[in-house]
Amino acid sequence: MNINKEDGFTLIELMIVLVILAILAAIVVPKIMSNPHKAKVTAAKTQIRDFETALSMFKLQNGFYPTTAQDLEALVKEPAIPPIPKHYQKGGYLSYIPNDPWGNKYIYLSPSRHGSYAIISYGPTGAPGGKGRNAPIESWHLH
Repeated sequence: MNINKEDGFTLIELMIVLVILAILAAIVVPKIMSNPHKAKVTAAKTQIRDFETALSMFKLQNGFYPTTAQDLEALVKEPAIPPIPKHYQKGGYLSYIPNDPWGNKYIYLSPSRHGSYAIISYGPTGAPGGKGRNAPIESWHLH
């Protein structure tokens, strides 16, 4: 194997590649970083859908959804307040209940005026009544 002076990259070639990468980063990074709100909304919707799947399993095995008083925690450990589920799944239906992406507790209502249950994240404000970017993420709007 012969190694010539022509093998490898010159300093100029490496500098050109670094400049191109810097230009690409300057274009791409702001687009990714400028929309963390959209990523959080998507994460909240995904978490709500995960809760809905676990709630469906709970209902399938026990014949009812957890009550508002039992809250989503009924998906992690067997409720101690009535109605007590007769066929609660060993280990629960979820390992834990996360806060929403803004660090707030999800609101769970059962029954609700929107159906058997409602799951709500109040979004960045953590309070009801938000509009636009501060609008709540609600389970009945995901279907």
